[in-house]
Amino acid sequence: MGFEILNRIDEKMGSWGKISVLHGGILEMGWSGDFRTVLDCLNVFVAVVFYVVLIAKRKNCSRESRRDWFKVAVSGGCALVSLEYFGIVVYALVIKRKELSHLKWLVFFARGLIWITLSISVLVRGSKGIAILKSVWWIVFFLLVFALNVVELVELHRIQILELAPWLANLLLFVCGLRDLYQIVSQPALDNCFLEPLLVEESKDECVSLSQASFLSKLSFSWINPLLRLGNTKPLSLDDIPYLGLEDGAHMAYGKFNDVWCILEKEKGINSSKNFVFWAIAKVHWRSLVLAGSLAFFRTIAVVASPLLLYAFVKYSNLEMKNLKEGVSLVGCLVFLKVVESLSYRHFYFYSRRIGMRMRSALMVVVYQKQLKLSSGGRRRHSTGEIVNYIAVDAYRMGEFPVWLHVGWTSVVQIFLAIAVLSGVVGLGVLPGLVPFVICGLLNVPFAKLIQMYQTEFMIAQDKRLRSLSEILNNMKIIKLQSWESNFKSLIESFRKSEFKWLSKTQYMKAFNTLLYWMSPTIVPSVIFFGCVLFRSAPLDAGTVFTVLAALRSMSEPVRFLPEALSTLIQVKVSFDRINSFMLEDELKQEHLQTCPTGDSGLIVHIQGGCFSWDADTSTPTLSGVSLEARLGQKIAVCGPVGSGKSSLLYAILGEIPKKSGTVSVLGSVAYVSQVSWIQSGTVRDNILFGKPMEKNKYEEAIRVCALDKDIESFDYGDLTEIGQRGINMSGGQKQRIQLARAVYNDADIYLLDDPFSAVDAHTAAALFNDCVMTALAKKTVILVTHQVEFLNNVDNILVVEGGQVTQSGNYEELLVAGTTFEQLVSAHKGTIESFDASSGSNQNEHRAQHVDQLKQNNKSYDKEERDGEIRENKGIQLTEEEEKEVGDVGWKSFLDYIFISKGWAYFCSTTIAQLGFVAFQAAASFWLAFSIQNSKMSSVFIIEIYTLISLLSAVFVYLRALFAVLLGIKASGAFFSGFTNSIFNAPMLFFDSTPVGRILTRASSDLSVLDFDLPMAFVFVLAAATEMLATIGIMAFVTWQVFFVGIFAMVSSKYVQGYCQKSAGELMRINGTTKAPVMNYASETALGVATIRAFRMVDTFSLNYLKLVDMDAKVFLSSNATMEWLVLRTEALQNLTLFTAAIFLVLTPKGYIPPGLVGLSLSYAFALTSTQVFLSRWYSNLANYIVSVERIKQYMHIPAEPPARIEDKSPPTSWPPNGRIELLDLKIRYRPNAPIVLKGITCTFTEGTRVGVVGRTGSGKTTLISALFRLVEPYSGQIVIDGVDICSIGLKDLRLKLSIIPQEPTLFRGSIRTNLDPLGLYSDDEIWKVLEKCQLKSTITKLPNLLDSSVSDEGENWSLGQRQLFCLGRVLIKRNRILVLDEATASIDSATDAILQRIIREEFANCTVITVAHRVPTVIDSDMVMVLSYGKLVEYDEPSKLMETTSFFSKLVTEYWSSCRRD
Repeated sequence: MGFEILNRIDEKMGSWGKISVLHGGILEMGWSGDFRTVLDCLNVFVAVVFYVVLIAKRKNCSRESRRDWFKVAVSGGCALVSLEYFGIVVYALVIKRKELSHLKWLVFFARGLIWITLSISVLVRGSKGIAILKSVWWIVFFLLVFALNVVELVELHRIQILELAPWLANLLLFVCGLRDLYQIVSQPALDNCFLEPLLVEESKDECVSLSQASFLSKLSFSWINPLLRLGNTKPLSLDDIPYLGLEDGAHMAYGKFNDVWCILEKEKGINSSKNFVFWAIAKVHWRSLVLAGSLAFFRTIAVVASPLLLYAFVKYSNLEMKNLKEGVSLVGCLVFLKVVESLSYRHFYFYSRRIGMRMRSALMVVVYQKQLKLSSGGRRRHSTGEIVNYIAVDAYRMGEFPVWLHVGWTSVVQIFLAIAVLSGVVGLGVLPGLVPFVICGLLNVPFAKLIQMYQTEFMIAQDKRLRSLSEILNNMKIIKLQSWESNFKSLIESFRKSEFKWLSKTQYMKAFNTLLYWMSPTIVPSVIFFGCVLFRSAPLDAGTVFTVLAALRSMSEPVRFLPEALSTLIQVKVSFDRINSFMLEDELKQEHLQTCPTGDSGLIVHIQGGCFSWDADTSTPTLSGVSLEARLGQKIAVCGPVGSGKSSLLYAILGEIPKKSGTVSVLGSVAYVSQVSWIQSGTVRDNILFGKPMEKNKYEEAIRVCALDKDIESFDYGDLTEIGQRGINMSGGQKQRIQLARAVYNDADIYLLDDPFSAVDAHTAAALFNDCVMTALAKKTVILVTHQVEFLNNVDNILVVEGGQVTQSGNYEELLVAGTTFEQLVSAHKGTIESFDASSGSNQNEHRAQHVDQLKQNNKSYDKEERDGEIRENKGIQLTEEEEKEVGDVGWKSFLDYIFISKGWAYFCSTTIAQLGFVAFQAAASFWLAFSIQNSKMSSVFIIEIYTLISLLSAVFVYLRALFAVLLGIKASGAFFSGFTNSIFNAPMLFFDSTPVGRILTRASSDLSVLDFDLPMAFVFVLAAATEMLATIGIMAFVTWQVFFVGIFAMVSSKYVQGYCQKSAGELMRINGTTKAPVMNYASETALGVATIRAFRMVDTFSLNYLKLVDMDAKVFLSSNATMEWLVLRTEALQNLTLFTAAIFLVLTPKGYIPPGLVGLSLSYAFALTSTQVFLSRWYSNLANYIVSVERIKQYMHIPAEPPARIEDKSPPTSWPPNGRIELLDLKIRYRPNAPIVLKGITCTFTEGTRVGVVGRTGSGKTTLISALFRLVEPYSGQIVIDGVDICSIGLKDLRLKLSIIPQEPTLFRGSIRTNLDPLGLYSDDEIWKVLEKCQLKSTITKLPNLLDSSVSDEGENWSLGQRQLFCLGRVLIKRNRILVLDEATASIDSATDAILQRIIREEFANCTVITVAHRVPTVIDSDMVMVLSYGKLVEYDEPSKLMETTSFFSKLVTEYWSSCRRD
């Protein structure tokens, strides 16, 4: 029965080719039957051999140990084929037994057994020989069957239905065989990898890295398979990503660039207008760029040839007598074109981005290296933020430069070739169509210029916002102490408002550009059709119409990309110019430095008649007439008033300050300790070792002599404790001593110490001077800048610097006799000692000798009590935590967050509806053409008019789609920025202590930029591609319904492949978000400490570390791009299967079965199917990657906020605090829930109007107490009560506005003198001048041309540290609150200035409560009360005179200070 039905179908199919079950009855007849008999015999033979080998080596055989679902599916398919053949045998024996001989059914039985054997062979894992036998069997079997089927199809015009299932199973076996053979070939390399030590990280990665991959693996991107498999078993980490090959590494990229740069740099004087960076990049990479261009050109040819192929298909469908060979040839050409297009385009994108990555790496390293050599003038012209921008923005932009370079010129070529195709098809009819095409193209130019202008303005506004935000984040502590959050937040919001204006204009213009883009394929075809009718150059049939549409569709991509390519190339040119101007800056000239160590007692530092100036254009030098001689082992002190040029003298020795005249000679290695501590992010140990190998005894000695041993013991993680960015979690004294330990461990010949004792207490300063400078460095040459006069009588020589000149030189006694400046410094110091003597009571002298005698013993007992009293908690977590990132596939959750947070459901739904309308009208226009051109009753003009009308309606909908998407993006950008900014400014200080600034800035810059520009467009593109994909398959299925099943299979498979790949792609994107910030942070840290790095001659070490960070970032970039191309290549292949299926059915369909109009319609959509699928896959992956930015910003939108600024109904009266009485009631402080208690139950009262001094060794809790008073950290238990009000019961703003503070680290903001003293603009110029006079700054500022409007650079770098501290003093003098806190406020100024300021504070704040935290005893000796802290405990609290009468901790501190001062 079944055979009869099938045979009837066979008879009805007519002359175009017979589809039969088994011709000639059941068995094949003729030569094909003989060939199949030979094939069956060969299969039986191989099956017997397989079983023999299997039995012989059965001990080594087993099932697959790891379940491979592909092989399970193949095995199941083979089993089904065997059942088919056994079913034929049963059918023949039971139903058709009279028609069959025994021999005939035995053939089918043998085939069933063969397929059972094949099914078993797939599942059995044998030895290597068995694996090779199986693979060769499967491959040869498929090739023979395929050859037989092709010949039968071409010569006999028939295919056998019963052979379709075996053919598909054969194809799967063929793929399985190729895969197994590849694994066998690559097995030795894998085995070698397994023999490597497990602890070697690179061993596993080299197995799968690009540099080790075979040609086929590179061609198909299969080298990334191991990473994708791993990504599907667990969330990827940075260590899982393959390392770069040598050819992709930053070291080789930089080396090639540098070689060419050195040659080009010689032309600098000849041709100064030439962009040397561009030409260096071009000369290094021109061969690679030509190769990438060739790939792009091949793809362009393949794309342009597609409309011609469509034209050929439509013409073939109209033939009366079809030649099947011609049809098969057309299908073959189609397959060839699509394979060439797919492979060339995928490798063009990947290879271009790979070249771009190498360019990017080279330029990042070049800029970094340049900043290590930059002169002082260059550093003034290029701030730290700008240098980081050259790396983060300009160098990064090179990653896409090769892509857009080739897209630009190939777009032009593609447009001209498409026009040539059109002219070949429609002749003169193309000419009218060129007019609107050229008009639309020209209209793109002003739009592109406008968008470029808007984007430039946006970038300027963004730079201002980011520069300001960076400054705010770096100085958030002072902002919170002064309660300026709302003002600085308003500043950031004002910058964002300007930024938002340009963002909106840019996005609205892009929406108009979308309309313009779609007007072109709407108007141009209509005009061409009119041209065909007018000139009668071509018939308006299916071939002409759909070839024109296909050709115009091939032109639409370059028309869209060309303006974007031009815009990107303009931006690249700007980046090249910026980097070129930076690279041509003057470098530091250190020709006077000699690196050979000294071996005798001769001069090792010698300056003769030196004249130095930071500014080459000024007539007044910074230092003039400087002469200095230093011999081996000499100790030289440099002293002088604030701003006299002491630090500049050290910079002159280092070669950091340009020399105008004189000679400088430095013989030997140098170690430098800067005045402003430069600490790297990392551990304490890393900062001390500073790239040197660990020598335990030497390391421990350095820690001991720098008085760090007790501090390290108190840290939870010892010397492995992480230091936050810029040492934020270390006290000033700890940072200074870490710096000093770094210098001591370096074991240099010459030590330049810039005021290293300013941030430590007197006891520690004395210990550092005696143990470190005088003992550990006894044989070294030390040049010490200091304000501590008490140490000067121990040094060999003293230089007094005043007004940029060395006014005096000699030993202590000689200078005292000479008088003038040095005598004034000593007198000021003696004055403080005398005041200390008077305030400590007459009975002090009675105890002094006893204290001196017992000092050593007391110190021991004091230290012991401190250690015994310390409460050691369980180890907490490190300060700087690993950056948080989402794990796994978050699906649509983050996108829903994007919609919910922005409240953009209305715009989301409107965009979707508009896109559906657009697709519907586009399909309607195509269907109208397909059906109407077959109707001879309709005039051509009417057909074209209706088509034009429908197309214009679709253009309206596409504009609405773009507009609604822009509105959604703008609303979302505003909502996320507002939430992010509010969260950051409301975050507690602990968040900033534990979070590197780079992490916050990355979210505020690149992540927010993704939300501004990329995410709305990605959403629209995914929506558009998905709907067009469904419409395309629907239209193809309407014409040839068989395509529906293949199309659905391809879509489902593509979705599976996308899901498989996206797990890894999403993780790679997240990892990439965490690898960029360290590169920027390292560059920023280096810029701040470049003088130290150069002094220690660590430039090469830092460069090497930076190369590693760049490579770490690049390897993620490369793997991410490879993953994308892997995905796109496979989804292209799957959708091409749909296209090939449609083409085959259209070739095999008899004439008249499908109208030519529908053939053209189906193929025009089918040809666009692959590009639509690629577009969908690419933008879906982009959308999933962009969503990571939503995750990252959202993480910082939910930071636990500090208490509110104001609490309703609990605001204190405006006159609060009337008195200034402060009560501490059992105050306990801890920084985190599980962290150790830092302040341990302090109870005392600061009575109103008193001056309270807070003293204690470094790390005793002094700064923490101040933080608690300002509620930077909330009490763990206990209370702080000010004038009867618990400070925790009122708002933070109400509290902090009533307190004044001069912080430990002086902070100035970029702007003017006026804005730094009065940020809120509340005071007049007269009031500001009075304050400046009191702060000893008036005389300096009156000499400046712009007076109060004189500039203050980033972080006040153009003012000395002491001057910055005086500005901070001016801020509190102008506010005049009832409570003033001085947190080691005079640590960086000399004794004379300190004494003047203390007098001013006493006069100005006579009736106020003044809390002074200080290291200098004279600063607090005249206080009414003194509080002594030790390891977080209140040890003593009493009047200083009373404490001096007993053997108290305070008296020990005073005695230590006094004993160190008695020497003068």
